[in-house]
Amino acid sequence: MTLTRNFKDTVIARIGQDTEFRDALLREGIECFLSGDVDTGKAVLRDYINATIGFERLGEVTNTPPKSLMRMFSQKGNPQARNLFAVISQLQTQSGIHLEVRAV
Repeated sequence: MTLTRNFKDTVIARIGQDTEFRDALLREGIECFLSGDVDTGKAVLRDYINATIGFERLGEVTNTPPKSLMRMFSQKGNPQARNLFAVISQLQTQSGIHLEVRAV
């Protein structure tokens, strides 16, 4: 079966149209990190960043070169906690949501 549209393009389009989906994607990316699935967390946040704030703007607000941010969220990237939390903080600010970690 041939797909008529690239999956990432579909996700990016939906992020632009559906705020609940966009917010859920941000939460899911962070939950992946918290559960130890770093590779999936990086992939989800990379798609989220591309579809929302973009790496150029994110680099400006975090005072980090955009190419460094792109490397951090690549398959082989290994973001330091300081950089990761700076990015998460800005993504929360940009999206207007506040995430909390709670013991269950």
